[in-house]
Amino acid sequence: MKNRTRLFLGSAVIILVGLFTVFGVGTSGPRNPHQDIKYRVFCANNKIDVEQRTLEQEKNARGSNVCQLAEFDYASDADKFAEEHGGKDSDCKCN
Repeated sequence: MKNRTRLFLGSAVIILVGLFTVFGVGTSGPRNPHQDIKYRVFCANNKIDVEQRTLEQEKNARGSNVCQLAEFDYASDADKFAEEHGGKDSDCKCN
């Protein structure tokens, strides 16, 4: 009888571990659903820069001489925009 109980409990544990592995745990979703994932092109200190930072974060990092030129969902689009305007580190001006 003890062997059957151990076998049953062992099997139940293995099945539960397998289910959690396949379907995940309820908390395995996005950690911060409001996280800002955008790619922005900035003019920072008269140079073009591509970052994921917000304008406020960029100003905190680079100083007040920063303006946002564009915003994209994909890094490749932000890089393309920067290239079309002279490329990263090329000269720019905030209006």
